[in-house]
Amino acid sequence: MVKIQRLLIVSNRLPVTIAKRDHKISYKKSVGGLATGLGSFYESYDSVWIGWCGLDADRISGTDKEKIKRRLISDYKCYPVSLNRTDIDKYYRGFCNKTVWPLFHCFTQYAVWDDRLWEHYKRVNRKFAETVAEIAKPDDIIWVHDYQLMLLPKFLREKLPDAQIGFFLHIPFPPLEVFNLLPWRDEVLEGLLGADLVGFHTYHYARNFLEITRHIKGYEHKFGDIATDGRTVRVDCFPMGIDFERFEKAVENKKTKRNVTKFRKELGDRKIIVSVDRLDYTKGIVNRLKAFGLFLARNPEFRGKVTWIMLAVPSRTKVEHYKQLKSKIDELVGKINGKYSGLGWIPIWYLYRSVQFEELIAMYNIADVCLVTPIKDGMNLVAKEFLATKTDGKGVLILSENAGAACELGEAIIINPNNKVEIANAIKKALSMPVEEQIKRNEVMRERLKRYNVTRWAIDFMDILDEMDKLRDKFRKKIFTKKNKKKLVERYRKAKNRLLLLDYDGTLVAFDNKPLNAMPEGGLIETIKTLANDPKNEVVIISGRDKSTLEKWFGELNIGLVAEHGVWLREPSGNWETIEHLDDDWKKNIRPILEQFVDRTPKSFIEEKEFSLVWHYRKADPNLAEIRASDLNDAIMHLTAHTDISAMEGNKVIEIKKTGINKGRTASRWVSKRDWDFIVSIGDDRTDEDVFAILPDYAYSIKVGQGTTGAKFTIENEKEVRKLLKELGES
Repeated sequence: MVKIQRLLIVSNRLPVTIAKRDHKISYKKSVGGLATGLGSFYESYDSVWIGWCGLDADRISGTDKEKIKRRLISDYKCYPVSLNRTDIDKYYRGFCNKTVWPLFHCFTQYAVWDDRLWEHYKRVNRKFAETVAEIAKPDDIIWVHDYQLMLLPKFLREKLPDAQIGFFLHIPFPPLEVFNLLPWRDEVLEGLLGADLVGFHTYHYARNFLEITRHIKGYEHKFGDIATDGRTVRVDCFPMGIDFERFEKAVENKKTKRNVTKFRKELGDRKIIVSVDRLDYTKGIVNRLKAFGLFLARNPEFRGKVTWIMLAVPSRTKVEHYKQLKSKIDELVGKINGKYSGLGWIPIWYLYRSVQFEELIAMYNIADVCLVTPIKDGMNLVAKEFLATKTDGKGVLILSENAGAACELGEAIIINPNNKVEIANAIKKALSMPVEEQIKRNEVMRERLKRYNVTRWAIDFMDILDEMDKLRDKFRKKIFTKKNKKKLVERYRKAKNRLLLLDYDGTLVAFDNKPLNAMPEGGLIETIKTLANDPKNEVVIISGRDKSTLEKWFGELNIGLVAEHGVWLREPSGNWETIEHLDDDWKKNIRPILEQFVDRTPKSFIEEKEFSLVWHYRKADPNLAEIRASDLNDAIMHLTAHTDISAMEGNKVIEIKKTGINKGRTASRWVSKRDWDFIVSIGDDRTDEDVFAILPDYAYSIKVGQGTTGAKFTIENEKEVRKLLKELGES
C-alpha cells in the first residue's frame, strides 16, 4: 500500500452533523452514506475532510463561523465550505437532484434543464475549489467524491496543476444516448478529466465513461488510460465495500440483542422479509410492493406466516416527484394490508422514518429474506450490510441485476426489478430455500465481502492514484522544457552537419477529418524553406502521404521526402525511387475486403496509394470503428499469413503494404549517409517509433503528445513543434 502524506477527502457534506438551537451549537457524527463508509479509513490517516457543514452561512455570525471551524478542525479533522440557503437550493436541491440524479439513473423524464441551476452548480464547485486550494499542501492527495462535485477536478487542476487528484462517482454513469441529453455534457467531462484517476463502482459504468469521452471529446483510450491534452487519465472500477467487521460485531451488541428480542416478541415465529431504502423513485419500491401483493395472491399458504418489514427513510420530501411516490407507496401498503391482514397479523410493517444503528442491525439479523430491488443503483450497500450480519450463514438475498452490487454477489437470487412475476417467484424461492443452500451461498459472498471491505477499496484507489503519480513523473521527465529547448538550440548552433527528420500529419500540422484539408500554410512552408536553405542542414519529411501530394506541397523545396511510410523516397532535387522492387498485384485481393468494411462503417473511406491501401476511420463512430478496426486486422492477418503483405496501424488508419517497409528503414538511409553532429527526429504516432529506434544515442527524438514512447522527449502539440523549428531557423 502507498504511504499517504496527507489525504484531503472532499464531498458535498461533512461526516459531522451540526445544529444550532437556543444559541447552542451541537456536533454529531453522521450515519450512513459516505460518512459511514469512509469514516474508519480517514480517521486512520493524516486526513482532512472538506465539505459543507449543514448550516446556512448567511445565518451564522462571523464569531460562530470561526468557532465552528476551530472545533471541526481540532475534534473532527474537518474543514467547512461556506454555503448559504440559495447555494443549497439551486446547486444541491436544484442541479444535483433535479438534473444529474434522474439523468444518471436513466429517469430522463424527471430531468430538468435550467441554465440558472447550472450556473449555481458551477459557482459552488468553484467555491469548493477555492476552499481546497486554501488549505492544500504540495504533497497532499485530493480525493473528490460524487456527482455534486464533477467540475471540481478541473477547477483544482487550474489552481494546483501538480496535485494528485482522484475522483469517485458513487452513482451510475449513464450510457451515451442518455448522457448526450445533458446540455452541459462537454463541461462535465472536462471537469472529471481534471483528475488523474476517475473511479466507478462497476466496469459497466467505467466503460460508459470511456466510450462517451471518446465519442464526445475524441480522446482515445488504451487499457483504461485516456490520453488527453498533455496528460494521461486512468479510468477504473472499484466496487465499494463496507466496514464488514463493524456490522458483524454489532450483532452481539447488547442494544442490538434487546431490539432482536423486542422484534421477535411482536412478530412471533413468522418468516421475516426486510427492505431498507431511502424513499426514492430509483429504488423500485412500487414494483416491489406490487410483486409482494402478487406473491400473497398466488401463494395463500404463506398468508399469516410472513411479515415484510419495509423501512423507507424520508428523502427530498418537498420535491413533487417524491410526494407523489410517497402517496403511491402509502396507497399500495394500505391496499395490501387491507386485503390480506388477519387477526394479529399484517403483511407489511411500514416504517417511514430513520432508525438507530442497533435497530437496523436487529432487523437484518432476524430477517430470513432481504429484498434489494432498485431500478438503478450505483452500488447499494444494504445488500452487503445484510450479509455481514448473517453470522450463522442463514438468510437469502434477493438482488436487482441493476444494482452495482450484483456484479459481486452473483450467489444471491438475481432478479429483473421491472419483472413483478420474477420478484414474486424469487420471494417464494427464498422463503422455501433449504438452510444448507442458504449457508453455502452466503459463505462465499461473506468471505468475498470480508476480503474486499471499505478499507481495501480505499487502499486500492490510493494505490492506483499513486501509480498514476509515478507515471506522471515518468512523463514529466520526458517533457520538452524550456531548458531542454535551450540546450537543443545551442547544440544546433554549434553543429556543422545537421539532419532533421520530420513527420507531417500530427507533427507539423493538426489532423483533419478530411486529410486533403490538412495542407501546410505559408508560415510552415517558409520555416521549412529557411531550414533547408542552410547549407549545414538536411531536412527530410517522412510521411504516410502519397508522393504526388508531398511533391505538390514540398517539391520545390530543397528537402528529402519519404512517402507512404517508407515505400517511396526522394533525395533533395532528385527523383522518386522505391527502397526495393515492389508490385501491387496483391491489391485486387485486399481491396474488396476494405470496401466491405467501408460499407459496414459509415464515414470511413479507402485511400489508394501506388503500393499500399489505407482504410481511414477518423470520422466514423469511435465505438463501431474500434470493433471494425480489430476485425479488419484479423481479416488481413488471416488472408496474408503466408505472404509478405501486412497491416500497419497508424492514427485512426490501417495501412496495408509490404512487410518490412517502414519509416525507420528509410530513415536509416539518411542517418548512415555521413557523420552527423546533430540529429533531431519528431513524430506523433507508432509509425514514428521505428525512426526513434534507429537513431544514435546523441540524437534528439521528440514525440508529439503523451503516451508510451521510445523518444527521449515529448512535446505538447504541433504548434509547439512549429515554434521550435522556427526558432532553429532564426538561430
